[in-house]
Amino acid sequence: QAQLVESGGGLVQAGGSLRLSCSASGRTLSNYAMGWFRQAPGKERGLVAAISWSSGSTYYADSVKGRFTISRDNAKSTVYLQMNSLKPEDTAVYYCAAAPFVGAVVTERVYDYWGQGTQVTVSS
Repeated sequence: QAQLVESGGGLVQAGGSLRLSCSASGRTLSNYAMGWFRQAPGKERGLVAAISWSSGSTYYADSVKGRFTISRDNAKSTVYLQMNSLKPEDTAVYYCAAAPFVGAVVTERVYDYWGQGTQVTVSS
């Protein structure tokens, strides 16, 4: 079993930046695709960004393209989400997840492991 722990969330003003981290323990996830999801109050959880096991391919939701960057360091078993030019609509609980595939996976149901989430609040 793998455990994922997110960190780096917090309160930031619109236009600001945050970097989320997701650390994995319990088993190696270097051959897993990783993703960042978010869920705002009253809305369904949705994929924000995904990255392949080798970092060779990435996916971004249209709403975050050009503002967010996903990356990973397999040696540190850590995945990052750099969030720039934050908007109030980015306010949500952010979750990282791992899927047993090599490519950047966009289908939520195939993600096996999930973190507990970290709150990101963007004030206007």
